[in-house]
Amino acid sequence: MSQAAATLAAPSAPPSARASRPPRRGGGSEFAPLLRTVKEQGLLDRRPGWYARDMAVNLLGIGAVVTGLVLLGPSWWALLLALPLALLSARAAFIGHDAGHAQVTGNRRLGRAVQLVHANLLLGMSREWWNDKHNRHHAHPNHLDRDPDVAADILVFAAHQTTDRTGLRRWLTRHQAWLFFPLTTLEGIALKVYGVQALLSSEGPYRTRRERLLEGALLLAHLAGYAALLLTLLTPLQALVFALLHQMLLGVHLGMAFAPNHKGMEMPDAHPDGDSWGHLRRQVLTSRNIRGSRLTGWFLGGLNYQIEHHLFPSMPRPHLRLAQPAVRAHCRELGIPYTETGFVDSYRQALGHLHEVGAPLREADAA
Repeated sequence: MSQAAATLAAPSAPPSARASRPPRRGGGSEFAPLLRTVKEQGLLDRRPGWYARDMAVNLLGIGAVVTGLVLLGPSWWALLLALPLALLSARAAFIGHDAGHAQVTGNRRLGRAVQLVHANLLLGMSREWWNDKHNRHHAHPNHLDRDPDVAADILVFAAHQTTDRTGLRRWLTRHQAWLFFPLTTLEGIALKVYGVQALLSSEGPYRTRRERLLEGALLLAHLAGYAALLLTLLTPLQALVFALLHQMLLGVHLGMAFAPNHKGMEMPDAHPDGDSWGHLRRQVLTSRNIRGSRLTGWFLGGLNYQIEHHLFPSMPRPHLRLAQPAVRAHCRELGIPYTETGFVDSYRQALGHLHEVGAPLREADAA
């Protein structure tokens, strides 16, 4: 997802190995000159035609999978179509993600409609629940007290989060690096469950009753349509196995897209001055880019340019790689580490961090 050395202003050692952060320069915002450069290059301009084509191709692909199911009928060979459907479902998730950031269009009503179709209707995932969670992540990435993505749950991301782990959760934490990819098979289902929980909760993120009803109706439409499609074309057992395969493969795909972006990177609350970092440092120091080809970018939905995405959340996906040279040069000028690594090494670093966090429990239980 980019082409450069792993780190431009610092060695490629993991963030935990860096002794200190470069001092911040005075004299105004560090981000403002970069923002001005990006605007002058037109990289914040929307690309509705690009997204319209992407959505059309994805919907045609989903239609082709459905046609394949119809032609194959109640055959175990139909299970092979779970893989392309998972890939296409992930593409829908990426489009929904981009629409939530207003990358697709500046028209809020149209952007909302695009996200409702791709998140609620096609994936069975609550748009408003996702936006609420994801916006908090963008505002405070990798902050243990403010970023919901690193809150202690099935996985933990800092040593102090392990202190009260008991029973099954303690065992999971001890082995969380090895269990990471098996656990991602549940992610596709978990996204649906969390959305439904938010929908049924009186403290959910929905601002109006109408919004709650609309999202609920679309989630029901997804579930009914998905079940009807599979049960009409396949036997009940084949339908169940197909659904499990589809959701497990989708979960692994989404896990592969999201896991390398921040895991093992700087945590602002671990630094005395972390809460005073400006937008530029907060986003760059906590994010990791992944090198690769156009195929890498396609597979990860553009999230391989995680630094650029976090600096400019509304920047259209096809512009992220174009903004990278300016971002790297600006970080080099300020002496701010710009972390970029290969596809495989990104997982090694992320999983290495998870393994390190679980080490105290393994040592204590072995004593």
